[in-house]
Amino acid sequence: MNQSRPASMSSFWMPFTNNRDFKANPRLLVSAEGMYYKDVDGNSVLDGTAGLWCVPCGHAQPKIVSAVREMVGQLDFAPTFQMGHPAAFDLAEQLMEYAGHKFGHVFYTNSGSEAVDTALKMALAYHRARGEGTRTRLIGRERGYHGVGFGGLSVGGIGGNRKSFGPLLPGVDHLPHTHDLDKNAYTRGEPEYGTHLADELERLVTLHDASNIAAVIVEPVAGSTGVLIPPKGYLKRLRELCTKHGILLIFDEVITGFGRLATPFAADYFDVEPDLMTTAKGLTNGVIPMGAVFSKKHIHDAFMEAPAGIELFHGYTYSGHPVACAAAIATLEVFKEQNILAHAQEMQGYWEDAVHSLKGMPYVTDLRTIGLIAGIELESIPGKPGVRAFGAFKKAFADGVLIRTTGDIIALSPPLVLEKKHIDELFGKLATVLTHLD
Repeated sequence: MNQSRPASMSSFWMPFTNNRDFKANPRLLVSAEGMYYKDVDGNSVLDGTAGLWCVPCGHAQPKIVSAVREMVGQLDFAPTFQMGHPAAFDLAEQLMEYAGHKFGHVFYTNSGSEAVDTALKMALAYHRARGEGTRTRLIGRERGYHGVGFGGLSVGGIGGNRKSFGPLLPGVDHLPHTHDLDKNAYTRGEPEYGTHLADELERLVTLHDASNIAAVIVEPVAGSTGVLIPPKGYLKRLRELCTKHGILLIFDEVITGFGRLATPFAADYFDVEPDLMTTAKGLTNGVIPMGAVFSKKHIHDAFMEAPAGIELFHGYTYSGHPVACAAAIATLEVFKEQNILAHAQEMQGYWEDAVHSLKGMPYVTDLRTIGLIAGIELESIPGKPGVRAFGAFKKAFADGVLIRTTGDIIALSPPLVLEKKHIDELFGKLATVLTHLD
């Protein structure tokens, strides 16, 4: 494969990227192993973001590489419409075990965006199958990110993602976000203030009547908007209200799933069981695109009561792709054989202390941590939102560290295999970057 600079970069319209800025000063990665990328000039770049939240086991895991290589040579593609292949069924059983048998079924997609749209469609169709077809209203949350499909955009609450694509789906409401710097700044773990914000769901029920509301979807920890951690008891209260009113609760665990909080899923960390759960990213360690919707048994069974024939008119050409299934099975094996979750738990305290050591650095207005995630909020340059953090991103990359920014928030989410030396390197270099910010 090409390990040198492309002759031209004009044809690739890059996603979520300032294309003109990037192509003037490109950052090109050509290989990866363990905790590090290498750029086109041969420089090592410490991965502080697990790629894009999606490489929990570290790069180039031999077992996963081998599984993909073997499957692509054995079964490069097989349809799952009215057919199947063994790996799809084997993976489903293993995912049920990994989730502690709290769910009954899994439906494969190719991304988090597709998983979200799938879960929303399942929610609507479930109520119809039960004779409650008036339940069509969907409720998301301000600052929520649920991918880029029209369903996910509609329930999502990030203005910049929505403004160019309206009108979006009708019949959608949003709960308020839970971020309150005045009361919760510099929190380790769940903040104390804001549990009452879950009660805003009662207001929407009063407004629309529960008989018209299908589902509530939230990220247990809102990642893409800048690591917004739920207040203590907030998710449990949402669960109580959804149960009370017959509303399905959907957790978007595309980011938090597969060990990001040092538990299998955020649902385990917060001890709250949703009805549907969307996943992707870490499912295959980022090696092959794949997503999955976990469903409680009662949701699946409601469809199985229909007359003989196709129960759910939904799916994707690549649902349960054999190579993706092989990558996911190998990823679960790596989690088990290398005790990834136990190691992540061991690193949490050291990680948390390192993050909060940045308190008092120039322009830092908040530090928040949970599991192996961190949000570092910076004071914005007046009239130039996002510019300061993006400047930090560029400086960090030039210094050999990959971070992620959203607005003026630095979000960190390293591979779960990191060691203390990687934490020291990451925050040592990041402290230097923050010291020299404009």
